[in-house]
Amino acid sequence: MDLLQLQYFQTVARIQHMTQAAHHLHISQPALSKMIALLEAELGTKLFDRKHKGIRLNEHGELFLQQVDIALRALEDGKLQLQDLKGSASSSVAFDVRVASHLLPDILSDFCAQCPNAEFKLLQHASSHIGVADYDLCLSDGVSLSDDTHSVTILREEIYVAVPASHAFAARGQIAIKELRDESFIMLPPGKSLRETTDAFCRLAGFTPKVRFVSDDPATVRGLIRAGQGVAFFPAITWGGSSGSEVTLLRLEESWSYRSISLSWPQNRYLTHTVKQFREFIINYFARLEDLHRVQ
Repeated sequence: MDLLQLQYFQTVARIQHMTQAAHHLHISQPALSKMIALLEAELGTKLFDRKHKGIRLNEHGELFLQQVDIALRALEDGKLQLQDLKGSASSSVAFDVRVASHLLPDILSDFCAQCPNAEFKLLQHASSHIGVADYDLCLSDGVSLSDDTHSVTILREEIYVAVPASHAFAARGQIAIKELRDESFIMLPPGKSLRETTDAFCRLAGFTPKVRFVSDDPATVRGLIRAGQGVAFFPAITWGGSSGSEVTLLRLEESWSYRSISLSWPQNRYLTHTVKQFREFIINYFARLEDLHRVQ
């Protein structure tokens, strides 16, 4: 068993298609199949179930993959630590952004002003395989993260409902979610963290929202509200606060109309100096956002 075999196995296990994995690794499919067969022979067990149209990692394969991930990650961490000691470590940060993505330009430009050599791999629509975190840092609502991550809550923000200034509800400072059952909503696309949260709000209030427009751009949502095309749930801090005189933000009566934003990173992975520096920057950035909101 050698390092190359383990790396090839890891790739096949993640892609679960021999031809595609061979293409990704830039080797022939027969050569890759032979290498996996030799690894299985050495281990004395099959790692994949072969099917007519492909392969699938079996129970033994999943168990072995967990250990291979740990081993290869440890070797990579050792390399990174030595590079960090010499001052030659990569300044790259793999940043998985699952919430507040519209803040990215401001966050990244501010950080790069402090750390001009920083480079970013943004993972805005990424998914992990079998609980393996492919990021250095992850900005999320803390849901659906793997067990081997450490998380800190960096912001807890209230969710408002935004209505046109001409709306009958606009004169009120507060409203119950159930009163919105007959409204036309402007919502984020399904699968977005905030959409899942606000859909849950409506379910708890006993209705399914009538969605008229779907947009993942806060500026577009604001514009549609101003044009009188519907109402929308509106995060109090990360969506920028005031939306002008043509949009009114109403507090929700329900005590659970909040969301938390977390910053997470793999527990058992070495973080380079640049990653640690960016982690500290993110925590401070959101603390400033929260302080600014309190002043307003």
